[in-house]
Amino acid sequence: MNKNYSLEKLEEIAKEIIASSKNKTLLFYGEMGVGKTTLIKKLCKQLDVLDNISSPTFSLVNEYHTTTDAKVFHFDFYRIEDEEEALDMGIEEYFYQNAWCLVEWPENIENLLPLDAVRIQLTILEDGQRNIQL
Repeated sequence: MNKNYSLEKLEEIAKEIIASSKNKTLLFYGEMGVGKTTLIKKLCKQLDVLDNISSPTFSLVNEYHTTTDAKVFHFDFYRIEDEEEALDMGIEEYFYQNAWCLVEWPENIENLLPLDAVRIQLTILEDGQRNIQL
């Protein structure tokens, strides 16, 4: 997938991501303010998350529950200083549970990421639209 979209089309983009993902680990790349958390909120809505969705900037991970008792994990590694912190929190156990893992700032733990994870690059365009590449 490589397309431009407006924020009004986020719901459709989220549906497409879920339908086309070959893996449940999604890595979100893009500058601050590009809309990673906003897109993750829409993905969680599509996955029937029951909890309030917020960025886990300080806790590193939020665990959400769905209507089907499945779990969704939302990570934010913006403030992580080295990969050891992620290892200490048990990151590998999260990745291999067959649960959705939505990861912001994955470049900060690059050596720990599953090789088959889906990379999502978000970019802000000059006209205010976004570009998404999977």
